[in-house]
Amino acid sequence: MPFNVWGHTLPEMEEWIVSKGFPKFRAKQLQDYLYRRYVYDFAEMKQLPGTMRDFLQKEAVLTKPTIMSSIKSNDQDTTKILLKLSDGSLIETVCMHHVYGNSICISTQVGCAMGCIFCASTRNGLERNLTAAEMLAEVYAFKESLDAPIHSIVLMGSGEPLTNYEEVLRFIRLANDPGLLNISFRNITLSTCGIVPQMYRLADEHLPITLAISLHAPNDEIRHRILPVSRQFKIEDVVKAARYYFKTTGRRVTFEYILIKGVNASVENAEELCRLTGRMNCHFNLIPINGTEHIKLYPPDMNEIRKFVSVLEKQGKSVTVRRQMGDEIQAACGQLKRRYLEEQ
Repeated sequence: MPFNVWGHTLPEMEEWIVSKGFPKFRAKQLQDYLYRRYVYDFAEMKQLPGTMRDFLQKEAVLTKPTIMSSIKSNDQDTTKILLKLSDGSLIETVCMHHVYGNSICISTQVGCAMGCIFCASTRNGLERNLTAAEMLAEVYAFKESLDAPIHSIVLMGSGEPLTNYEEVLRFIRLANDPGLLNISFRNITLSTCGIVPQMYRLADEHLPITLAISLHAPNDEIRHRILPVSRQFKIEDVVKAARYYFKTTGRRVTFEYILIKGVNASVENAEELCRLTGRMNCHFNLIPINGTEHIKLYPPDMNEIRKFVSVLEKQGKSVTVRRQMGDEIQAACGQLKRRYLEEQ
């Protein structure tokens, strides 16, 4: 079976190159073509000797996704692309253009099994896990087209990262690798629905990445309605695991909280949320729901949002209300893919 040269650290590539009878330094040249010059045709890698180029064409492959669709928001702050993988699977990746740099939101699975009522990517369930190399290719799809540095990465696209644990951890280490993306661990955020055993496992990796937890409710009753997978883990256990993550890594946890009118956005809900988290050092990222054609859920009005924020802040909580980026380009998980498939 041909060796896929994409998605390896320099030591891994050196080991393979040497095992095939070529000098060790050729691995760095090959990495430079792939990750610095964006040259993906072995025949065009002229610094490599002809014998090595011939060998690569016969014994190696370079599997990268194809961009099928791309759309940019009116304010130019958000770009979303739809990628086709080698097996025909479709995934979405988003680039958010901030003043401090480009932030890439990647998918970790094709589809999703979590069943969140507000998310389009879960409607057809989980198809398969992505490999670390495929996740890396998501970032490079933007890095190559932008020809600009990537400041940060968020694992918040389609899929639950902690149910694809090994490949996600490998991707995080590839992203941090100086020879690849060289992204600081502190500039990587992993978002989870709260897979409690894996949260403890991730904490024990002692990687200083930011953990974002999709909480979305102050109690189990409401959370089960919004996020069906939450029936596996009590909300108190999710918060307990979050406390352990902070204690072990020193990294403050973020609680993602979708605000849905008439469901979880009342003053009473905010008060219960304060009681749930107590004096925990955490941050709340409030997200007014992005209404789509497939759900009949709506965001609270600004007055309701201000009251919710006020309750949290009076209890000393750190709070932000996420600015909606990319609504008109269907930047939420799964929306562009659904539209593409419908048009096809």
